[in-house]
Amino acid sequence: MPATPTRTPTPDARSTKEPAVAETPAAPIRIALADDQALLRSGLAALLRLEADVEVVGEASDGAGALALVAEQHPDVLLLDVQMPAGAGPDGDPGPADGLEAAERLRGSGTRIIVLTTFGRAGYLRRTLEAGADGFMVKDAPVDRLVDAIRRVHQGLRVVDPELAAQSLAAGPNPLSAKETEVLRACSVGGSTADVAARVFLSEGTVRNHISSAIGKLGVANRAEAVRRATDNGWL
Repeated sequence: MPATPTRTPTPDARSTKEPAVAETPAAPIRIALADDQALLRSGLAALLRLEADVEVVGEASDGAGALALVAEQHPDVLLLDVQMPAGAGPDGDPGPADGLEAAERLRGSGTRIIVLTTFGRAGYLRRTLEAGADGFMVKDAPVDRLVDAIRRVHQGLRVVDPELAAQSLAAGPNPLSAKETEVLRACSVGGSTADVAARVFLSEGTVRNHISSAIGKLGVANRAEAVRRATDNGWL
């Protein structure tokens, strides 16, 4: 009886395994920090370095330094203190007066900005968003919440501290007229009614009328309280 010929098995395309392709790890989020409190800044940088997807690329201590840092390092996200000294650039020109002015001057830089503050005031939130920042967080927020905010902002989202968002909504629209706002802003610098009148190019009587009207609208007792209420609500 003739032997049965041996069949050579044919490869089954369905069972053929392609060689595994190694995935390229995502590039870390490049972070820069700008805060004049060195201890707080270095501590936050140390905590952020513990995150596998975060790389701290530089630090600055004033407004001018923040602008230079962004220009040199092109970070993905800048954590920016709302209240910093201006500093001075290489040419001696003063830097931004505060973090909000720095955020305005960094519009279009490609770096997304989260403003940090120890002052949990609704007014800062309103002014932060008007300055073009992408996020607003209080400094005492848990680190995991801050890191989550960094990741969301890096993805193109806007992140706002929920408590501050609620306060901002509760504050309502600005009840002050343009002139009342201008006068209160001049009052915030200090000085007598005559000094304020000189700053805004109005008579002392007109300035007193605007101040009195603002006090009534804001439901406060005096000029100082009117300035404080308007500042806290982001109307100045």
